Amino acid sequence: MMNSSQVSYFTLTAYLDSGALKYLYFTVVAFLYIVIVTVNVLLIVVICVNRSLHEPMYMFLCSLFVNELYGSTGLFPLLLLQILSDIHTVSAPLCFLQIFCLYSYANLQLSNLAIMSYDRYLAICFPLQYHTRMSPCKVSMFIVLTWFSSFLVITVLISLSAPLQLCGNIINKVYCDNYSIVKLACSDTTVNNIYGILGAIFITISSVTLILYTYMRILKVCFSGSKQTRQKAVSTCTPHLASLLNFSCGSFFESAQSRSNMKHVPNMVRIFLSLYWLICPPLCNPLLYGLSLTKIRIIYK
Repeated sequence: MMNSSQVSYFTLTAYLDSGALKYLYFTVVAFLYIVIVTVNVLLIVVICVNRSLHEPMYMFLCSLFVNELYGSTGLFPLLLLQILSDIHTVSAPLCFLQIFCLYSYANLQLSNLAIMSYDRYLAICFPLQYHTRMSPCKVSMFIVLTWFSSFLVITVLISLSAPLQLCGNIINKVYCDNYSIVKLACSDTTVNNIYGILGAIFITISSVTLILYTYMRILKVCFSGSKQTRQKAVSTCTPHLASLLNFSCGSFFESAQSRSNMKHVPNMVRIFLSLYWLICPPLCNPLLYGLSLTKIRIIYK
């Protein structure tokens, strides 16, 4: 039995032996990272600098873009190093740090999208009371609470996983994953499994319930409201729904391939499915909101 203190590093085995092609892969991934950083930072600056965008919807968008920068930074630097390396190992502390970043990014992404749906619900269903119900103080409170709760949940998760006694150090992925580490444990993982399942169920159900409720109310108002109300709903809700579907599909791909026997699936497809939720939302969301929201589009130009 190997104690967790003796596991000083983990080996990531999902990387392909690509030979000279690794420089092409490195260039493509580095280009994606540069694009993600550029478009997200640009929109954050546009929102922060222009006082006309200091409204609840854009503040929540800013939180979303900051989280996408945070999640991308938790993935790409290590991914780029591993692509160029011949030995795909990562130290245990760095591995747990990456798990913290990626898992808190996922929680924050879903929580941000849920709060944004609530904001749209108030704006469309209660336009006269909107600024009272969604005051700057409440906006700040929602954003701080979202970030703090996500960090707290993942801190507890890491504190349960780090002391585990491990019988190996092989992770069959291109990045560190808590579920893979728990599967390596020789000691009892009942507490880890219960906390992980209950935490995932609570966060998912609470967020999805809020999103479904708010959009049912928005649809009800749209069908019974004026043409102007329907146009406002479509213009502001379409990019949000697209973001939600994009992230939900990516999360489903990752969850399905982590917990299923995917040996019959080509390695390149498995890598794509495991990275989709970490690359596509940060890449697509700034383009969706930058092109769809009139205020941002005008200032952007």
